[in-house]
Amino acid sequence: MRALKMGLKQRVYKSEQLIHHSDRGSQYCCDDYQRLLIRGNMRCSMTETYDPYANAIAERVIGILKQEFLLEKYLVKLPVMKELIKDSVRKYIVLRPHWSCYMRTPDKMHKQREIKIKTYKKIAPAKLKFDRC
Repeated sequence: MRALKMGLKQRVYKSEQLIHHSDRGSQYCCDDYQRLLIRGNMRCSMTETYDPYANAIAERVIGILKQEFLLEKYLVKLPVMKELIKDSVRKYIVLRPHWSCYMRTPDKMHKQREIKIKTYKKIAPAKLKFDRC
């Protein structure tokens, strides 16, 4: 509750509704927390199930936007921030090679017909073949 109150006080776009995404932890589901979200003009979004992996992609993207693109440092109007985020995600997917993708971009990995499965064991890695739908 204290962290949420602190965040609400420091909010830049006070008139815009925010989406508060979380897992289904009891601290986020309790009535007091939910009332504070409503008072702060925030819409609640939660994972479907209490599964720590369900939120992994969102956490990864937010971390990248903060750590690599430093987007939280820009104090710009919301339409400009939306464009910065869109451009950052495009660069991450289309231009930035990833170690886990054998130094290919996620875009190129996704377009392959055969994916070499990464393994850290000292055996020849398996290959996964699939047909495009």
